[in-house]
Amino acid sequence: MSTAGQGPAGPLRTAGRVVGAARRRMQQGAAWARDYVWIVAAQARATLRPPPADALVSGDRTPVVLLPGIYETWPVMHALARALHAAGHPVHVVPALGLNRLGLEESARLVAARLAELGPDPVVLVAHSKGGLIGKLVLADPVVGPHVAGLVAVNTPFAGSVYARWFPARPVRALSPLDPHVLALAHDVATHARIWSVYARFDPHVPGGSELPGAVNVRLPLDGHFRPLDDPRLHAVVVDAVGRLTAPGQGRAGS
Repeated sequence: MSTAGQGPAGPLRTAGRVVGAARRRMQQGAAWARDYVWIVAAQARATLRPPPADALVSGDRTPVVLLPGIYETWPVMHALARALHAAGHPVHVVPALGLNRLGLEESARLVAARLAELGPDPVVLVAHSKGGLIGKLVLADPVVGPHVAGLVAVNTPFAGSVYARWFPARPVRALSPLDPHVLALAHDVATHARIWSVYARFDPHVPGGSELPGAVNVRLPLDGHFRPLDDPRLHAVVVDAVGRLTAPGQGRAGS
């Protein structure tokens, strides 16, 4: 096909795409830096001034149980916990998880034991990152799973993260897409109808994204793996998801 008479339009469009891509990479790099600044500060607060674990256990709506990510303690999710508590949900934690360095199956057993301590009333699991993988295992547990109304997972690598393969620490490498536990969990779709996956448009730690087939997927106009935990827009979606999961017949609303 002849290009005569088209002038410089083609090269200009190409240049525009290159400039746009470069600008987006710069924005993502800045978002990545802000993400690390936020998590360093959050981890420092969690270590130096940890809030009481039982400070948010009051409320008359469905209880939630927090499942933090790897190398995180629950206070990293404190802003989200406060939003849930303000909406009337008692918020519980799993102290036995510690820094969440154990394998997925052992961690799921610890969560199951904590749920047994809390009693037979239904709960919703609210998780960040690796915590969502643990929560999915708990949902599939034939004993405690039926007592869990659902899981709201934030920036969870449901299919693993390609970056995990090159990380020197074994607990992180266990989140690789090639890890047999991650692979088996990814192929188990039975629980997806009880899961809301809420994730950032750019997650530097989960480049493949957190979309989960068969679940309710909510992609937010936020950047980062950690910093979205502090954002009121994410809080609003999580609070709404918890409410919908506990309303009969409404778990899949908004999909």
